[in-house]
Amino acid sequence: MAAGSKGEQCDIPRREGRISRIGRSFSPWLPFLGWRHLLTRRNLRADLAAGLTGAVIVLPQGVAFATIAGLPPVYGLYAAMVPSIVAALFGSSFHLISGPTTAISLVVFANVSLLAEPMTPEYIRLVLTLTFLTGVFQLSLGLARLGALVNFVSHSVVVGFTAGASILIMTSQLGHFLGIRLPKGEAFHVTWAEILRNLPQTNPYVLAVALATLVAAASIKAARPKWPAMFVAMVLGSALALILGGEERGLRLVGALPDSLPPLSLPDFNLQHLRSIIPGALAVAMLGLAEAVSVARAVATRSQQRINNNQEFIGQGLANMAGAFFSAYASSGSFTRTGVNYESGAVTPMAAVFSAIFLAAVLLLVAPLTAYLPMASMAGVIMLAAWHLIDFKALFRIVQTDRMEAATLVVTFLATLFVELEFAIYAGVILSLLLYLKRTSHPHFITLAPDPESRTRSFADVSQKPLMECPQLKIIRLDGSIFFGAVNHIAEALHEITMKNSEQCHILVVGSGINFIDVAGCHMIFHENHSLKLSGREMYLCSLKPEVLSVLQRGGCFMNLGPDHIFRTKEEAIEGIAPRLDPERCACCSARIFLECVSLPGGAEHPAVPPGKDLS
Repeated sequence: MAAGSKGEQCDIPRREGRISRIGRSFSPWLPFLGWRHLLTRRNLRADLAAGLTGAVIVLPQGVAFATIAGLPPVYGLYAAMVPSIVAALFGSSFHLISGPTTAISLVVFANVSLLAEPMTPEYIRLVLTLTFLTGVFQLSLGLARLGALVNFVSHSVVVGFTAGASILIMTSQLGHFLGIRLPKGEAFHVTWAEILRNLPQTNPYVLAVALATLVAAASIKAARPKWPAMFVAMVLGSALALILGGEERGLRLVGALPDSLPPLSLPDFNLQHLRSIIPGALAVAMLGLAEAVSVARAVATRSQQRINNNQEFIGQGLANMAGAFFSAYASSGSFTRTGVNYESGAVTPMAAVFSAIFLAAVLLLVAPLTAYLPMASMAGVIMLAAWHLIDFKALFRIVQTDRMEAATLVVTFLATLFVELEFAIYAGVILSLLLYLKRTSHPHFITLAPDPESRTRSFADVSQKPLMECPQLKIIRLDGSIFFGAVNHIAEALHEITMKNSEQCHILVVGSGINFIDVAGCHMIFHENHSLKLSGREMYLCSLKPEVLSVLQRGGCFMNLGPDHIFRTKEEAIEGIAPRLDPERCACCSARIFLECVSLPGGAEHPAVPPGKDLS
């Protein structure tokens, strides 16, 4: 027995090694194997508390979102169960919570309501079909590894979108926070106009419950970080609402919910219906991916986690495909629930799994008790979570660091507030791309000269340190790639440099900062070399990367310039160019900044070389 036990113990590392290898081999399908080591007792306790809070938060949200989508209210809760579990297990974010969202609900209604009457069985069947196709599109994009497209969403876009979405969330909760009626689905400025107009009608009892919940949650989180602060605060808010008189004082309650689990369902694969739904499914798929990845990245900036965009695409696709068979309509990353999940102390994706399980348990066991939960308490908790999602340090850092990035942030922020949420993300991405293209298409030249104070006689930027230049040789380094979008700027900058320094007949371009060159770049070098030769000048290249040199050879520039005009290093270039300088000018030159100058006419004098300097 002992020997057998020892053998079993020795086999454990081998089994774990096999599991690890399987996880690496099938990582798109088994990503949860990568974080199983985090499932400690302490982390699971934190995830349980966060999951319980998330389950309570989604109750009124799910009902409201389903109504917006034209579905029976319980379908909003169904969308927060199976899709949430699948997205958590097969995504990459530790904190992202998937489920029904406002934007997705609106797009679903806008597309399917044209084909069937909302709330009818046919409408529900078409919505489930749209959900399945949405998942197919998302999964296909993930498997095609097109998640890299989201990398063009810059940090400034994420920070601006997060701040704007947080303010939108807080604005949407002000009606429940103050106890006033606000129109739903209106623009940001219209909602605020209504808030200011109805402000005198604020219900003091509702405001008291909301403030008490908010203050309790903030205080508990500060004093006892390990406690489920938001859940405890909501319990306290519910107790206070009962003491104040509940609905008799105008305190709206969540209300009793149906006690049923999501039934099995089957999408409609009728070819005619598929053709009519595909355009809408593609729109929902793109919007869902943009929302999910943006929310995941927004929280990841706070949690210091790296997000795998392709894996998020796969997770969202599988979640919607599975959800279509469990009566769930299209889901995506929920900004509100993800923020609450993170602020509640969630550590692993198990918090999302626990949230779905608790939600199912609530529907089965304690659905009647949800009738005592005041909307004001929910509003207080959501307001606190949304406020904490605004990264003020990042906002100030971006504004102080780069005006271009600050402009991107402001545009994204304002677009989030005043246009559709998905278009706000697109606006930020487009602006980021335009700024990226502007920067990459405007590489700049830096003038270099040997630094006599350096032990290795390295080259330095003359704009940063006053150094003498050779009267005959201009040394410039190009920082940026030579491609079709940059050739005009490079040619103009090179022409300007040569015109300002008409006596420097030899131009050495240091190419260590050139990452790639295309056909247009080869043509530009060919043309500029020809123009310089017509004016009696010579152009040389050095320190080129192998990839750049290979393109120059294939493009014919190597032969056009001549092998004796292309050098491996700056030192070899100076050594090869020095004998080609005008000896008469060298004889009366007082600069003598190169070590090679000692062998030129008048080389006995070398003022640029410190006394005792070894010239070998």
